[in-house]
Amino acid sequence: MIVEKQRKTLPGIPFLAITITSLIAVFILFVTAIGSGAKPMVVLTLFLGLLNISLFAGFFYVAPNRGKVLTLFGKYKGTCREPGLHWANIFFAKQDVSLRVHNFDTNHLKVNDQTGNPIEIGAVVVWRVVDTAEAVFEVENFSNYVHVQSEAALRGLATRYPYVAYEEDTDSLTGNMESISEQLKAEIQERLAKAGVDVLEARISHLAYAPEIAAAMLQRQQASAVVAARTEIVEGAVGMVELALQRLKDDGMVQLDAEKQAAMVSNLMVVLCSDRAAQPVINTTASPTPHPR
Repeated sequence: MIVEKQRKTLPGIPFLAITITSLIAVFILFVTAIGSGAKPMVVLTLFLGLLNISLFAGFFYVAPNRGKVLTLFGKYKGTCREPGLHWANIFFAKQDVSLRVHNFDTNHLKVNDQTGNPIEIGAVVVWRVVDTAEAVFEVENFSNYVHVQSEAALRGLATRYPYVAYEEDTDSLTGNMESISEQLKAEIQERLAKAGVDVLEARISHLAYAPEIAAAMLQRQQASAVVAARTEIVEGAVGMVELALQRLKDDGMVQLDAEKQAAMVSNLMVVLCSDRAAQPVINTTASPTPHPR
């Protein structure tokens, strides 16, 4: 594996001043040689002039948070990261690499979660290049490599967890968003280690059921919520009935036999568990009216 190494170069501004001064001096000698008619001097100054002009091909600049990967006839010679104007061998090939922070939003992938339900999921990935040599020489196109591997990691992660956990102590995509995002970051980083890329952040940005089952799953969630609410209501009602019977027994206000207790429990449970307000019914028995004789 090719690892980045720093390349020392000549400072660009002083060397540029020297090159321009030398070129002016050679031009003056060339004019003088032509005036004197000395053909060997003319050829020599012409050669020196072309040599000075060729030196300009070695100048390059590095912008902040960018790097230049230098290669000589296919062999890696180092990376220059220091901002400013530089000069290096005129035969060096110089490839610019951005060291700035990048981010992208993955496509909305359609996958099946752990329970087989089709869902749509997307993520935001923040990354940057930390090793220019690996990024340039270990993978064909490191930017495209980051995109493809990030989506592959997201797809694999989504298949290992359910969209919603219907059992306790079970991780889910909706219930454990933070831990799932951390795991996604770790998996993407593992895949991109050979590309010289550091993943700064990865988090789920889109999560929903696929359109074909969204309505049905919404009804399921609503039904589960109703069942959970009813369970709590029944548990509370049982406690209240027990408390009422115990208070009546302790205070000695009413003596209830088993049949009357059962009737009272039934009425209290209906009142406490009903989703509508209770409407009491008063039963009255009318006595017959005496007929006058």
